[in-house]
Amino acid sequence: MATLRPARIGDAAEIARLAGELGYPAEVAAMDARLRAILPLPQHRVMVAQGERGGLLGWIAVERRLTLESGERIEIAGLVVDAAARGTGIGRALVTDAEKWALAQGFEAIGVRSNVAREGSHPFYENLGYVRTKTQHAYRKPLG
Repeated sequence: MATLRPARIGDAAEIARLAGELGYPAEVAAMDARLRAILPLPQHRVMVAQGERGGLLGWIAVERRLTLESGERIEIAGLVVDAAARGTGIGRALVTDAEKWALAQGFEAIGVRSNVAREGSHPFYENLGYVRTKTQHAYRKPLG
């Protein structure tokens, strides 16, 4: 089984590896810089699931967000479990930790966005009690 703990800067290589499994490849140096920026911020929480042999089996990033249109909310920004460890309860444990953090922050709800292409994640969240509230398109424009 895995042990949950807060992420550390030294986890950058393993977090980058798992981000690649999520479809967001990142260089270790870039992940190191992101962790250095995010970890000290109280509105962010990054937890990892460490395996018995020391490697990471998953991670979750949660953030407290303030927007003009909807006010303040808690959102799961990223969740990944190593392909070899899926179905073992690690994802559920990471989400449960995020939900407890949201409650401790004074929130009664937590949200998550899941790409329509991630068909396996939709039943996962629904089985945890999450309800689809919106479908949207994402747009991007390169600048420069």
